[in-house]
Amino acid sequence: MGKIISIVNQKGGVGKTTTAMNLSASLAALEKKVLLVDADPQANASSGMGVDTSEIDASIYNCIIDGLDVREVIYTTEIEGLDIVPSHINLVGAEIEMLQFKDRERVMKRILDTLRNEYDYILIDCSPSLGLISVNALTASDSVVIPVQCEYFALEGISKLLNTIKIIKSKLNPKLEIEGFLLTMYDSRLRLANQIYDEVKKHFQEMVFKTVIQRNVKLSEAPSHGLPALLYDADSTGARNHLALANEIIEKNS
Repeated sequence: MGKIISIVNQKGGVGKTTTAMNLSASLAALEKKVLLVDADPQANASSGMGVDTSEIDASIYNCIIDGLDVREVIYTTEIEGLDIVPSHINLVGAEIEMLQFKDRERVMKRILDTLRNEYDYILIDCSPSLGLISVNALTASDSVVIPVQCEYFALEGISKLLNTIKIIKSKLNPKLEIEGFLLTMYDSRLRLANQIYDEVKKHFQEMVFKTVIQRNVKLSEAPSHGLPALLYDADSTGARNHLALANEIIEKNS
């Protein structure tokens, strides 16, 4: 039975898509069968994995709104063992269209549950909002990874996110857990980064991943080539950080 993990933070620019892409690539490199679901209308994870969203016939949008079989929108990537369900800008309007659906919070759960036996991990890249699509992702998930940027406003908004998780746990998905808080864009030379690290560690203790994602040029460059860091430069700090994170998650779930 595969594990479904949402990568979520309603704050934009915290490294959510970077984490989704590189963690899924790293899990696949460690011989796990992985599906990355792009649930962000910006479709950055899709293009970052080499999918041309203007060329595809269907996306997660068509599965949610038209009831299309998800197997018809699974694309392979350049990494063996890693598949992707791409997103599309249409997803922006999906929340309005879903309002008339019965049991609208569980649409994605129904879609992804049919794939659980085919993958070890299903990762969902959520959009930077706590709208209905993100609620769907959290309802479908077993756990969440929360990327936290090592910057001044890092902890702002986390309480709101934790509150949303608490509501979803009590009303829609009692088994939802926090997989871990992931510190991203960490620069050990900056005093502020170290302060944020200490603060997050103090607040959330064991829930913080040991692995920290450091600031890394190669990590920023890779998506423009349609590649995860692992294929762009396997020796880069970014690639090594995400492999360490993947190992930590596998260990935790074994």
